[in-house]
Amino acid sequence: MKSWYRIYASLVLIVCLTSQALAQPCSNAIVKVRGDWGAIRIRVEVADTQADRAQGLMNRERLAERSGMLFIYPEPQSVSFWMRNTLIPLDMLFLDKAGRVLHIHHRAKPLDETLIFGGDNVLSVLEINGGLAKKMGIVPGAELQSPLLPQKSAAWPCP
Repeated sequence: MKSWYRIYASLVLIVCLTSQALAQPCSNAIVKVRGDWGAIRIRVEVADTQADRAQGLMNRERLAERSGMLFIYPEPQSVSFWMRNTLIPLDMLFLDKAGRVLHIHHRAKPLDETLIFGGDNVLSVLEINGGLAKKMGIVPGAELQSPLLPQKSAAWPCP
């Protein structure tokens, strides 16, 4: 009987710690992504100017685990990306103004100059390590939380 109690208590503690980590205040340097599979925190650099978006993650030899770059546009639009001078494979999550994932391009090939069309009405794009989206179970419809998204229309607004 005691072993079941210990297992139950351990599970409750894990759930509480996970919930507490995800309930931390919103920060420009952290985004949260959630779906039926659960939730994940990702440390991000923000590319919110034309120059920053043009540079992106080019010439980087590595990207820390659960890190990425969040591209923010001034208004929803049609976007395309390429991997010119990008040395690491990336997953690209294309999001609408509510922060919902519209489309995912998995494992974009380093140095490939083929255009990757993200769709129409895209307000932001989250680039993460190639393979992380599938590993975590992130699919279209997942929601992103960030104070950089319009909070009035956010599917997952900041607390």
